[in-house]
Amino acid sequence: MKLTVANPEFSESSSDELLNTDSPISGRRIAFVGKLGSMNRREARELVRRHQGLMMERIDPSVDLVVIGADVLPLGDQAELLDDWVIEASAQGRISVINETQFWQELGIVEPELDIGRFYTPAMLAGLLGLPLSTIRRWHRRGLITPTRQVKKLAYFDFQEVASARRIARLIASGATAQSIETKLSRLAGLYPNLQRPLCQLSVIVEGRQLLLRQGGGLIEPGGQMRINFDSPNLHEGRDDQEVSYPINEPVAPVPLEELVTPDEFLRAAIDFEDEEDAEGAIEVYRAMSLAFGPSSDSSFRLAELLYQQGDLPGARERYFLAIELDESFVEARASLGCVLVELGKQEMALATFHGALAHHADYPDVHFYLARLLDDMDRATEAEPHWRTFLELAPKSPWAEEARQRLDADN
Repeated sequence: MKLTVANPEFSESSSDELLNTDSPISGRRIAFVGKLGSMNRREARELVRRHQGLMMERIDPSVDLVVIGADVLPLGDQAELLDDWVIEASAQGRISVINETQFWQELGIVEPELDIGRFYTPAMLAGLLGLPLSTIRRWHRRGLITPTRQVKKLAYFDFQEVASARRIARLIASGATAQSIETKLSRLAGLYPNLQRPLCQLSVIVEGRQLLLRQGGGLIEPGGQMRINFDSPNLHEGRDDQEVSYPINEPVAPVPLEELVTPDEFLRAAIDFEDEEDAEGAIEVYRAMSLAFGPSSDSSFRLAELLYQQGDLPGARERYFLAIELDESFVEARASLGCVLVELGKQEMALATFHGALAHHADYPDVHFYLARLLDDMDRATEAEPHWRTFLELAPKSPWAEEARQRLDADN
């Protein structure tokens, strides 16, 4: 992954007058793991020196910060990082572990604009995995997947989160529930607090409905218990140990509506209903939440999504309108409203809605796609073409990219 870094040119002969004495890495010993995405090692060394840090050639006990290169594949073993003593030091807070993007952001040298073409919106991620958009949204709300950045409440996910989402999908296909996966991941995060995204940064494996961490020659349960790995070549033949199964599913008792008190409790209850595919139950909770605490842009948006899934297009339209009235920069609500208006045959209103979304977030790839498709369907190909091209520039690897290329070919 290529990062956009300010002032990428470095010189070994740079004057010491340029040293940053107020840097967050001043005096720290830093080791990089894996291939960097933004610069080579010589450039990184010079940058660290300017910030009065010391770049180490390898991870040893003197290191206090480990940076995972942006081009490290998330599914690899990452053996350097996962040495037992490094994991233990990280769990105890003696070593911090962050990714390359976070490191450059801490130093204040990453450009604020994101290279969106390398990331996926929730709708794109859903299309890529063949899952309902509502499922991706629930995983995000539960913290099962973490966006790289949010623009006007719109989440963007990187390739690491795509890999995490695939793993979660395999777990759920095996019969696990989102609630139990969330519990297991929370426990892993508790074991290793310096790792912000366990599914990406640790060697987490999916085995049936089990979620396990590979450490050294063994496997660890989310609770911290060691589990015997009979596939390990280090095990001696003839051992009497029995493998203990820790199923990922754990019973979750439903909370009666009358016992819900705080907004967070209402939200968790609604998401639980959604996980059980009980849209009516979730709708009831969101309506009760609005009555108790007043409508919010987020709850209105979530209610609109459920009403749309139930086929209540007029109801969804009004709730999307309310979400936008409460937060005019809520670009995802504008995009969804535009799609509903298209289905209702309100094409001119849909065009205005999509243009309104782009006014708040000009690089929203989904909206360029929706707008181009609508203009094509209205026999306005000349107006559609720049939006098709912009979409391909923003999201060349989108699951919708082939349709955009075919439309451009047909128009030409």
